[in-house]
Amino acid sequence: MIDQQWTANFPGLRDLEPEITHLLFTTSKVVDLPAGTRIFGPGQSPESYILLLDGTVRVQQVSEGGREIVLYRIAAGQSCALTTACLMGYEDYQAEGVAETDVKAVAIPRATFDEAISRSAAFRKFVFTAFSVNVTTLFKIIEEVAFSRIDVRLAQRLLQLADSRGRIELTHQQLAAELGSAREVIGRQLHEFQRRGWLTTSRGSIELEKPDALRQLAAMY
Repeated sequence: MIDQQWTANFPGLRDLEPEITHLLFTTSKVVDLPAGTRIFGPGQSPESYILLLDGTVRVQQVSEGGREIVLYRIAAGQSCALTTACLMGYEDYQAEGVAETDVKAVAIPRATFDEAISRSAAFRKFVFTAFSVNVTTLFKIIEEVAFSRIDVRLAQRLLQLADSRGRIELTHQQLAAELGSAREVIGRQLHEFQRRGWLTTSRGSIELEKPDALRQLAAMY
């Protein structure tokens, strides 16, 4: 049996039927994974429904040519939309999930997930509500990639990723993956921002010099 306090991280689980709560507590386990762990990948079948207690997981798609795009991130208090879809549809993963930080999560076995879904209206509501929110977020990302200007999206992401000193520790390739673009495209746009004096770049890092100018551009759309 695991620490029953983990349900406090997920408001939707607080009103479960007692027998379902008991089922979850007696069959699930808390797992600790170090940063960099590949949690799942293409061709694998999900074994558990994962609820994140601490840390961040990056879900990304890698093309046959090696190009990456970050689909979304899972934060504490959230579940993975792709895992939910694969569990419900009995499908294999088509993308990979990587622990960006040290991660602590609850792993609910597939058999327990199936039983809880079939027996508990409260658990179904929790799963489907989380899935709906995740899919909505994913559609927003698709819309941004398809229709938004790359300079605007880059300005927005730089501001999101910068630390309190205005510093970002990412390569051009990693930024390209964040935005679903090519490294060469991101490199040209960063060069243009640098020409304007908005930032400076060095190997593996970026310093924001004029964040207000980036905010003005980011607010265009």
